[in-house]
Amino acid sequence: MPDMEQAHSRRHAELLVQGGTVLTPNGPEHIDVACADGRIIALGDLHGSWSAETTLDATGLHVLPGVIDSQVHFREPGLTHKEDLESGTRGAVLGGITGIFEMPNTNPLTLWEADLQAKLDAARDRAWCDYALYIGGSDVNAEALPKLERLPGCAGVKVFMGSSFGDLLADEDAVLRRILRNGHRRMAVHAEDEARLRERKALVEASSDVRQHHHWRDVESAFKATRRIVGMAAETDRRLHVLHVSTAEEMAFLAQHKRRVTVEVLPNHLTLHAPECYERLGAFAQQNPPVREQHHQDALWQAIREGVVDVIGSDHAPHTPEEKSRPYPQSPAGMTGVQTLLPLMLNHVNAGRLSLQRLVDLTSAGPQRIFGIEGKGRIALGYDADLTLVDLAARRTISNDWIASRSGWTPYDGMAVTGWPIHTVIRGEVVVRDEQLFGKPRGKTIRFLEVPGENP
Repeated sequence: MPDMEQAHSRRHAELLVQGGTVLTPNGPEHIDVACADGRIIALGDLHGSWSAETTLDATGLHVLPGVIDSQVHFREPGLTHKEDLESGTRGAVLGGITGIFEMPNTNPLTLWEADLQAKLDAARDRAWCDYALYIGGSDVNAEALPKLERLPGCAGVKVFMGSSFGDLLADEDAVLRRILRNGHRRMAVHAEDEARLRERKALVEASSDVRQHHHWRDVESAFKATRRIVGMAAETDRRLHVLHVSTAEEMAFLAQHKRRVTVEVLPNHLTLHAPECYERLGAFAQQNPPVREQHHQDALWQAIREGVVDVIGSDHAPHTPEEKSRPYPQSPAGMTGVQTLLPLMLNHVNAGRLSLQRLVDLTSAGPQRIFGIEGKGRIALGYDADLTLVDLAARRTISNDWIASRSGWTPYDGMAVTGWPIHTVIRGEVVVRDEQLFGKPRGKTIRFLEVPGENP
């Protein structure tokens, strides 16, 4: 029997979350959550038996494991007029996000240890949420990737088969095979066929019509690249994560390769569809891979229901309104999204398109499982006290004024949604309380489980 001093120490928490419906691995439970030293230390009916320095009343709210957005572009260094690590993570926590994976297409590119360390240094004491950073897989660093992917703070290796530039573009089979052979962690890939995109660009240069964007970057551009990289991953015995899958054809193919390949979809592809979005938003709906017709969206939802999809990421890729207003196709591709990921998906939950438990799997447990994140992704004893508290009944209207991004806009401006993040807790620290920033930036690097010496 534990002595009285030990029993007393277990009854005091730094943070106590009371009265909410908690989404645990068992499902929704009406329990309290006690947090101390950054971790969850007790679950259950703690009313009256625990004291705390800080208490959050979660009555009427659902308490989710902290939401992880595993694909964002925060533009620092080099492009900070669009976004930076402070503003990007500020938008993240306001949207209920507790952790992000940031992409390597900055200036300079994130290709080497010094590039990664410079970004980690820039995030220190400025990031509102926890973070990890991708290293770009390239012809110039392929042989160094086994060491680079193991660096603290590295989310893994990201490869651009299309829609990139300079040393970050890896579109040749020989280069892709070198990258795949050099490393053990799951490799993330943007799968569009660069040669086909170049061949077809004349279609849009002649028309200057953004409504042609999804015809230029057509189904075959995506499907061809996905088939290529999945085949090479099988040859090289490498695990693969295919980002922002946008077509019915890819989903049907990837369903046959789930032993090795994991799949991401975006809220944009689940919410917008062509041609309506281009007619309404113009180039502000332009992204790569593009938003496609309704039947592709229907296939993505079917893939979520059937378990083919593993994670939802935002692909937050901001550009200023002035840049997006350039004549197409000079207008850059990308939209803001980290702050709206959860409101959009909660709205889909309320519309009956997926359950709240499935959303938790796609945004918390799924990222933890496939990327090997240490101590996050579930509400369980000993895990990091990352919590996203949401009001499923709250009705809000998304607006540009709410967006924290330095770019200051969202394609969902004026959209009414049901379901909204109210409080955000990171390692037991409240960083958003009653929808307002609270305290100061406290983000730290995300930790990963030990990478095995050989592929599983």
